[in-house]
Amino acid sequence: MTESTVHSYLILTGFGLAIVTFISLFFVRAPYGRYTRSGWGPVLPSAIGWLLMEAPSAILFAVYFLFGSVDKNLPLILLFCMWEIHYLHRAFIYPFTIRNGNRKMTLSVILMGMAFNIGNTYINGRYLFSLSGGYPANWVLEPRFLIGVGFYTVGFIINRWADTVLRGLRKRGENTYAIPRGGLFNLISCPNYLGEIIEWLGWAIATWSLAGLVFAVWTFANLAPRAYSHHQWYHQYFTDYPSNRKALLPGIW
Repeated sequence: MTESTVHSYLILTGFGLAIVTFISLFFVRAPYGRYTRSGWGPVLPSAIGWLLMEAPSAILFAVYFLFGSVDKNLPLILLFCMWEIHYLHRAFIYPFTIRNGNRKMTLSVILMGMAFNIGNTYINGRYLFSLSGGYPANWVLEPRFLIGVGFYTVGFIINRWADTVLRGLRKRGENTYAIPRGGLFNLISCPNYLGEIIEWLGWAIATWSLAGLVFAVWTFANLAPRAYSHHQWYHQYFTDYPSNRKALLPGIW
């Protein structure tokens, strides 16, 4: 069996598991952050958990880039930078900006996150830098690439802005929660998740690949149910939570 065949099977498996994950997370809240609870194994500080989960994506993608068989032209360099900008921040900066010093993450969640990131990075990294055969140099002028980069940039900005707002709701070491306000927070409960979904939708468009698409689908399957859980939690925790806000999509849901 060739690597291309194995890669195709992994993509199909990814789509199937995304459906299962999407449905399951409406019934079982992933036990990290405010939903951390006993029964899911040992716990670690959340900063360490994020580092262990996200670092493989940054490191392995760089390995696939350096040792890939296709020519490293401008389109691939830009795609490489898009991926690394997200994961270098998520692994090595974001974890150490979390202001709830007591927040924990269960080892089971960390291991599941690592497994997903290793598999997802393989699917995308090996496709881009070896199995795809490369992209033509003029791909950077293709509408698909330009639209994809635009979506990615907008999503990244929304995600970073929302995380900054959430971080500003508490001083370092505090455990209290507050209602986030301003911008997209006036419309939806989780613009940080919406931003990340838009970001990886842009990636799927820019790469124009099933590898990119399965990542975008996975992102939605994971974050949409969590946004719904957050939305419910806000309404339960705050009696004055704005009733007109939606969970994830302004004016829709």
